Amino acid sequence: MTRGPDAPVVRPRVGRTERLALGMVVVAFAFVLGLWAVLVPPFQAPDEKAHFDTAMHLAIGDRWVGPGDQRFLNAVQAAAGQAAAGTDTVSAWSRVTVQELRTAHPGSEVGGVEQMNQHPPTADALQGVVLRLVGFEHLRWDHALLALRLFDALVVLPLPVLAWAAVRRLTRSPRAAVVGAAAVLAVPELASIAASVTNDALTMTLGGVVTVLLVRTMTGDRRRRTLVLLGIALGALVITKGTGLPAVPVVALALLVGPGAPAWGRRLVETLGTLLLAGVVGGWWWVRNLLVYGTLQPDGYAAIRPPQSFPRGQGPDLLTFVDVSWGTVIRTFWGSFGVNAFAALSPWLVVPLTLVTVGVVVVWAFRRSAERRAAVLLAVFPVLLLVAQTLTSVRGYLTTTAVVGTQGRYLFPAVVAVVVLSALAWRRLPLGGRARRLLPVLVVAGAGALAATGLVTARVRLVPGAGYAVWSDGHLGALATGVLALLALAATAFAVVAVARTPSPLPGALDDPDRLPR
Repeated sequence: MTRGPDAPVVRPRVGRTERLALGMVVVAFAFVLGLWAVLVPPFQAPDEKAHFDTAMHLAIGDRWVGPGDQRFLNAVQAAAGQAAAGTDTVSAWSRVTVQELRTAHPGSEVGGVEQMNQHPPTADALQGVVLRLVGFEHLRWDHALLALRLFDALVVLPLPVLAWAAVRRLTRSPRAAVVGAAAVLAVPELASIAASVTNDALTMTLGGVVTVLLVRTMTGDRRRRTLVLLGIALGALVITKGTGLPAVPVVALALLVGPGAPAWGRRLVETLGTLLLAGVVGGWWWVRNLLVYGTLQPDGYAAIRPPQSFPRGQGPDLLTFVDVSWGTVIRTFWGSFGVNAFAALSPWLVVPLTLVTVGVVVVWAFRRSAERRAAVLLAVFPVLLLVAQTLTSVRGYLTTTAVVGTQGRYLFPAVVAVVVLSALAWRRLPLGGRARRLLPVLVVAGAGALAATGLVTARVRLVPGAGYAVWSDGHLGALATGVLALLALAATAFAVVAVARTPSPLPGALDDPDRLPR
């Protein structure tokens, strides 16, 4: 039976143990984000220098310019140069305030192309506002950078709650829901990116919001309020970064052919209304790009990466492209840290993780059940993200001979969708009673272990000692880092215990083949 537009929605009760487990996961995630914010040396996160520069431009009142027209501020270049010099130099020099730095290094570098203006300005504008709110001109430059890292970490902090909400809505299993929340910890790259100066943090969270609202629409909640929120969230997602664009056809498909859709006349009106609202909120930016630049996504690197031909006698090589492109996606999805992503988790870890994760989802997530159609529609999101970046990379390879434009973090807008698919799949493994009870505990413990592995890898392989010493000098930084690590471990341990005590499915969940859970 389909719900009316204003019908009340059943909200299964959230028990005390479940709330405790979810709370501990969120607390652990918060401490992990804090560790990433202080451990990674300044400007060692991907594109961090460019994002910090863009936020600085906006904070000092510079106007937004076209793709490829932005130039690095000399003050930011000077800070980056000193940050690369080593711990001792940075520790003393970083006491310089932003204002003093700009006075000593005024203006912009003539040849330093800063490519971030190829993206919409939403995340950078918010970061510029944050800089002004904290009085950035009177802060040390490294403290201004840290303020933006912590702001981005705060933006992405709701991600475990979003994963919990989506999994619980579709499976009605409190235990699967809190395990889904903890699964966010299992991707160290996600936390490392989220706790840097980036536009990916806002994209992750908005992608999660869109996914949760989609799950609601596919489980009977097509109230006007839900559709309006979906349109606003989708519009905000697409005006944050182009990696949000694949969500548009996913939303359209889910509203048109998703489970529980009403009669065709009403579903067409609901779909067009939702997409129109999204277009008013954020889709107009991409229409503007088509009109002004003749393409959806202008190339901010065009000025420094012009087209070139392959050497004589050589041409595009499929095996080389696949090896570099897909190898990079896998490596930078799980964890490959530093400005050039050189501090990577071991391939002996990430390759089995990838094979097991993808294999279990492919084999078990799409089996015949009331949730199969919802699972297929959710899978479209990460698949489209993979296809889009692969096509972009192919085009760049054929034009410039370089394999670029592939990053595992570009899949993070769909991370909640991936978590939901994984939850559906792992719950269907043919396990006995004891193994079924033990598996969620092992998954949460494993997620915490992966989070710790990522942090240790970054701490050892990035510039030794150049992390916390920049934020506070002497032993105080080491003490603060150690306290954060202990708190993260304690929260994870409490989460493991709470998950073990969290009940499994609520009545009427996956065992009922005749209806989706509500």
